[in-house]
Amino acid sequence: MNGLYALKPWYADRLSGVRASLVRREVSPDTLTAAGVVSAAGAAAAPVSAPPSSVRAADDPVPGNEGMPDDGFDNESEGEQDDFAGTGAGAGAGAGTGSAAASVAPAAPGASALAAPVPGRAADFKLAKSTDISGLVTKLDAALPKQGLTELMEQANRPAGWEGACGTAGIYGSDLAVNHRVCWQNDDATSSEWVPQAITGVSDAQEDEDWGTSNAEPIAVAGYDAENPGRSNYAKDRDNCVQDSASDACNEKGIRVSFFNQATQMYRHVLLVWPYTNSKDHISFDALHASEGKCTTEVTSSCAAQNGIHAGGMVWYGNYLYVADTANGMRVFDLRKIMDLNPDNKADVDDPTPDGLVSNVTDKKRIGRQSNVWYGYGYRYVMPQVATLKFTTAKNGGTTSGNQCYVTGRPKASYISLDRTDTDHMVLGEYCNTNNGGTSPGRVGTYPMTALTAAVEGATGATASADLAYGLPTGAKFNNEALWHKIQGVTRYEGKWYFHRSNGYDNGRLLQATPGTVDGTSQLVGNAKTLESAFGPEDLYLAHGRGDGFAPQLWSLSEHAPSKCAACRREVYSYNMSEVISDFG
Repeated sequence: MNGLYALKPWYADRLSGVRASLVRREVSPDTLTAAGVVSAAGAAAAPVSAPPSSVRAADDPVPGNEGMPDDGFDNESEGEQDDFAGTGAGAGAGAGTGSAAASVAPAAPGASALAAPVPGRAADFKLAKSTDISGLVTKLDAALPKQGLTELMEQANRPAGWEGACGTAGIYGSDLAVNHRVCWQNDDATSSEWVPQAITGVSDAQEDEDWGTSNAEPIAVAGYDAENPGRSNYAKDRDNCVQDSASDACNEKGIRVSFFNQATQMYRHVLLVWPYTNSKDHISFDALHASEGKCTTEVTSSCAAQNGIHAGGMVWYGNYLYVADTANGMRVFDLRKIMDLNPDNKADVDDPTPDGLVSNVTDKKRIGRQSNVWYGYGYRYVMPQVATLKFTTAKNGGTTSGNQCYVTGRPKASYISLDRTDTDHMVLGEYCNTNNGGTSPGRVGTYPMTALTAAVEGATGATASADLAYGLPTGAKFNNEALWHKIQGVTRYEGKWYFHRSNGYDNGRLLQATPGTVDGTSQLVGNAKTLESAFGPEDLYLAHGRGDGFAPQLWSLSEHAPSKCAACRREVYSYNMSEVISDFG
């Protein structure tokens, strides 16, 4: 009997999802015992056979997620876009007191204009559509109910602070007057698990800035999962994260997008997911991540569990949401495919799904289809990836562990934005830290949106090429290091380029550059003037105002929670673009 009882923990683990489901339905242990006796009697009289094809097999978690396609995704550095990553990084960062004493050191006359930036190499930015996952999305679409963005905005459930309700404006610099301020609900404002990074909005989505029938004027912010306490390695003790003692932050949840309704001053989170067919040949989904973990024993530096992605930039264009994937290119999502795991809005009741199963939004430790129940780490809404656009150029062989960048090879998709000034273009650029070496402070490139849309909607291998690329300006200094690196966001507006430069736990800088010809070479020429911006500055989004009649706004956000420094605070904010232009002169 010892051999049989040795299997008991395995069977208990396998039945954990069913047990939880029965508890929710108040099925008593006595009822189960009686049913077991009857079943045992029947089993003794009948030969053992495989379950009929009409009976659904349970979908227990699979070690290593064996059924999930890897798709060749590369992992990014754990310190991606972190000013302090690598030896010597962050040496010029302030102490986080809010002091604006740091200034740009004067360079030799004309130095920043005459110093030769690295070549942009537009061909290195070429993207191609990866594995076609449309069939998986179609199956998921049939299995789960959907919710439109307009309705989601109307059901936003988290109150945001606006304008003066956000309290002191201590994170902002002295050079620009902040126009609009949005602050998060307290648990989001202080979370060590979720860190906000990217921003986009309805002005990117449509020229007329009008989405659906509401006046929500949505703003979307992406955050990445930065902390996984007690995380499982998916092989040994692979279910650590579902144990009662485990924090619900244990799992790598990837990326979530928060949609703000400006009319109601409320917002709602949506979890981004990756569709796949599991080992039971059923459609399922997992949180967004890079490559799968390959561990068979303990997690080590050479055998890491799956990594998430940083999502340092995001563009909402038409029905598609483009999310930057640093090491690979872009992940693409369809706003017509937002899945609703709680249509009746009653969290304590599992809802029936079109495929005959049920969905659960109270369990924050499970994802996808498990034991014939759909989970989303407790989130009501999930949005599956519909396409991947991957760089076709090979990576440079140099290390990137300290955010180093290189003159040649595949760029990093650190941040993206949309330029609607003339023909719609996406702008993509690199975060680099030259304090740690490398051969480039960063490159930027632009893609016609027609080319990107065609690639997303085309067959596997469809390509989108950059039509322009530059290296960042060089020569200017800031806090005894290069000014033109540590770029967290970019936008191009009416022919000029604007960059958000981080500065550790202190005020960042807004930079401006203009295309010019220097010694016969076309390059970006940096403006000698810089503007002090907020603590922890991130991505940029330009709301042009041509549709709603408002003055153009340059939106951004701060990433640092108050636990990071005395003056740190997370907010979403905007500057009047006319003031930005005027202040640069």
